[in-house]
Amino acid sequence: MKLTDFTRYADAVAHADRDAPWALFDGDRDDLNIAHECITRHAVGDGRAAVRIAHADGRDEVLTFDAIAAGAAQFAHWLDANDVHPGDRIAFMLEPSLPFYVCLFGAMQTGAISVPLFTLFGPDALRLRVDDCKPALLITNREKAPMAREIDGLRVIVADDGLLDEIARYPATYASKTKANDLAVFQYTSGTTRELPEAVKHTHRALVTLMFAALYGTGIRPGDQFFCPSSPAWGHGLWHGTLAPLGLGVSTGTFAGRFDATRLMKALQDHRITNMSAAATHYRMMRNAGTASDFAFAIEKLSYTGEPIDPATLEFIERTFHVPACSMYGTTEIGVVLVNFPGADDFAVKPGSLGKAVPGQRLRVQAPDGSPSPVGEIGELMLWRRDCWETTKDLAKIDADGYFYHCGRADDVIISAGWTMSAVEIENTMLKHRDVRECAVIGAPDATRGLVVKAFVVSDRLPSPEFVRELQDFTKQRLAAHEFPRIVEFTDELPKTPAGKVHRKVLRDREAAAALASTH
Repeated sequence: MKLTDFTRYADAVAHADRDAPWALFDGDRDDLNIAHECITRHAVGDGRAAVRIAHADGRDEVLTFDAIAAGAAQFAHWLDANDVHPGDRIAFMLEPSLPFYVCLFGAMQTGAISVPLFTLFGPDALRLRVDDCKPALLITNREKAPMAREIDGLRVIVADDGLLDEIARYPATYASKTKANDLAVFQYTSGTTRELPEAVKHTHRALVTLMFAALYGTGIRPGDQFFCPSSPAWGHGLWHGTLAPLGLGVSTGTFAGRFDATRLMKALQDHRITNMSAAATHYRMMRNAGTASDFAFAIEKLSYTGEPIDPATLEFIERTFHVPACSMYGTTEIGVVLVNFPGADDFAVKPGSLGKAVPGQRLRVQAPDGSPSPVGEIGELMLWRRDCWETTKDLAKIDADGYFYHCGRADDVIISAGWTMSAVEIENTMLKHRDVRECAVIGAPDATRGLVVKAFVVSDRLPSPEFVRELQDFTKQRLAAHEFPRIVEFTDELPKTPAGKVHRKVLRDREAAAALASTH
C-alpha cells in the first residue's frame, strides 16, 4: 500500500519511513524531474483538469494537464533555442495563467531554475531579487514590463499571445534532463529580517520531501477537489497549493487578481471543492464578508497557515463548513513541520493549536539554558536538523498531550494577512523619503489581519492625512502593494536601547497594552 491509501493519524506515525514517499513518483533518488511528476505523466489525453483559476472579474478558467504539458514542452524547446542552459535562472512575474504554468514547468524540464516572483512587486523589491538571483530572463505581463526593463542588463519577455504563438512552433513533447539533486526552484520569502532577501534553493527531490508535510498538513489525497487561494509566488501557494496536489494527479484551484472573499466562496461552491488550504486571513475575510450563507459547500478538509486564527473566525469556520480548521506551521526555509492531520478521524484538533510534528520530524520547546521547557512554559521552538537543534526564531509552548502552541515571533518579522514582512526592509524604504528623519516599524494588533504594519515616524514636517498617504504610496511603489504602513504615528522621538538601537519591543508592548485596554 502507498501513503495515499492511509488517512488515520496512527497510520501516519506507523508508516513514517523516508523511503515511503518515493513510491508515489516515477523518478528515483538519481533521476527525477518535478515537471514530469506534476504534469507530463498525468497528461494522458483525457482532458482532465489540472488547475482551476478563479479570476477576480468572475471568470473561471480551467487548464488541463494536456494543455500545460504541451505548452511546457514547447517552452522548454524555446529556451533551448534561445541559449538558456541548465542552471540558468528563469524568473517570471505572472498571475496564475497558462503562461505561468508553462514557464514554471517548462523551465524545470530543461534543467533551468524557475524563480516565481510576486506580481505586485515595485521596482525596489524586484531589483533586490533580480540582483540576488541574476536571471537569464524575466517573463512578465505587458503592464509590468516597462518597470522591469528599467533594470540594466535584464532581458524581459512579455507573456502574451505572441509568446504562446511563438513557442507553438516547437514540438509538444520534451525529454526532461535533470537529476534528483539538481536545483529546480529559487523561492523567495515574502519578507525577511535581512536587508537583502535571499532565495531558498530547492532541488527536484524537494517534491518528494514535501509529501509528508502535504499529506498530513493539507490532508491531500487522490480524489480530492483541491483549492488554495494563496499566490503561487510564495511558498504555501507554490508547494502546497500547486506542486503537491499536481504531483499526486489531483486537480487544484487558485485565485488570480485582487482577492475577494465572496468570489472565493462562489468558486468553492461552483467547483464542489472538498479540500482547501488557505492563509488565516482568507478565512477572516470570508467571515467579514457576511455572504457565506449564500453558498452551499462540499468541504471535507480545511487547513490554514501563516498565523494563528482568532476564536471568532474558528467558530465561523465550524458553523459554515462543519469541519475543523487545521493549522499547519512552517517557514519557506524549513518547510511545514507541525500539522493537524486533516481528515484523520483519530486525531483531535485542538482550537488554536499548531498540532503535532510531521511524522519523521522532531521539535521541542527550549528554555534559555538549552533544556526542554516544562509543559505550559513558553520557550524557543527548536527543530532537530543536521544532527543538532536549530531555532525556528519563534516562541511556543507545549501542553500535556504533546500539542504545540505558537507564542509569538522571536525576531522582528511581521505576519499580516498571511504575508511575512520585514520591519527593517520597510523602515529602510521609508527612510529614503526626504521628510523622514527616523522611523520604526512594528506589527500592531488588528481584528481582521492579525497584525498590520504600523510606522512611528520622526519628521520635521507637520503631520497631516496627506503626509500619511504620501508615505504609504512611497513605500508601496518601492516594495510591494501589501508592504506599507497601514498606520502611521508621528512622534518626537523613538525609544532606544543603551546601544542606541531602536527598541521595537517597547513599541510592541505599548501597542499590545493599548489593544487590550480597548477591549475592556
